[in-house]
Amino acid sequence: MKKISIIGAGRVGESTAQILAYRDNAHEVVLTDIREGVAKGTALDLQESAPLFGFDTQVNGDESNEAIGDSDIVVITAGLPRKPGMSRSDVLEANLAVIRPIADDVMRYAPNAMVILVTNPVDVMSYAFWKATGWDRSRVFGLSGVLDAARMASFIAMETGYSNLDVSAMVLGGHGDSMVPMISYTTISGIPVSNFLDAGTIARIVDRTRNGGAEILALKKTSSANDSPAAAVATMIDAICNDRKRILPCVAMLDGEYGQKDIALGVPVVLGSGGMERVVELSLSDEEAGLFEQSAEQVKKDIELIS
Repeated sequence: MKKISIIGAGRVGESTAQILAYRDNAHEVVLTDIREGVAKGTALDLQESAPLFGFDTQVNGDESNEAIGDSDIVVITAGLPRKPGMSRSDVLEANLAVIRPIADDVMRYAPNAMVILVTNPVDVMSYAFWKATGWDRSRVFGLSGVLDAARMASFIAMETGYSNLDVSAMVLGGHGDSMVPMISYTTISGIPVSNFLDAGTIARIVDRTRNGGAEILALKKTSSANDSPAAAVATMIDAICNDRKRILPCVAMLDGEYGQKDIALGVPVVLGSGGMERVVELSLSDEEAGLFEQSAEQVKKDIELIS
C-alpha cells in the first residue's frame, strides 16, 4: 500500500498507526485529528521510534482531513468514546454527527479508498457511512468480529491453558451485547471447544466475550480498550495489503445473506485486495439462527434512529 490514513488520533488510532508502521504495511501512515497538535505530536513520537524498531514507514499528522488525500485505506476511529456504564448505542447520536462530515471529506479527498469503520456503534456507523457515500459494499466495512473472536479465543486459552495459537473462534451479529459467539465454529487445534470445556464454563466465556469491552472500560475507568482493537484493525489491513483472502468476521453490508438486507452486521467475509470480496454464509442451528435474528433486530432499531 502507498498510503493508509487514520482519522482520529486517540488511543485506538495511535495504537493502530504504531502497528502499521512497525509492520511496514504502507509507505506512509497519516493520522488526522481536529485537536490542535495531537496528530502531529503522535506522528512525530512514532516516527522517532523508527530507527529503534527498524521500519521505514513515514508517519505524518495533521489537523485537516485534506491530509488523507489519495489514501488506499482510511480507518475511522474518531468519535465520542464510551464511559463506564454506557453501551455502544449510547454514543450513537453524538458519533453520527462526527461520521457524516468525515464521509464528505473521504469522498472529497480519498475517493478511491477502502474504509474501515471503528467508531461505535460500529454497525450503525458503518451503515451510515455506506449510505452517505453510495459506494460499493466491498469498500466499506467495520471492525467487529475480529476483535470479539480474539477476545473469546483469549478467554478460552486462559481457561484451558492451551496455546493462543491453536484457538480459533467465531463471533457473528452486532458488535455489542447482542453479539452471537458461535461455539459450534470454535475450536482448539481443529477440535471442538466442547471437548475441553463443560457447558457452564463455555456459557461463562460467552458472557465475558459479550462484555469484553465493558470489562476493560470498567477496569481502566478513564479509557476503553485500544491495543486489542488496533491489533484487530491491523489484521484486517494486513489481509487487504497482502491479498491474503482471509476469512474474518467483520461488519458488512448484507444483501440477502443470512436472510438480511439493507443492514450492516458482523458476518464472516473474505478480505483481500478487493476489500470485502464476499460474504461467507455459515449453516446455523435453530438456536444460533434465532440469536442472530435477535441481534439483527437490535441493529435495525438503531439504524431506524438515523434513517
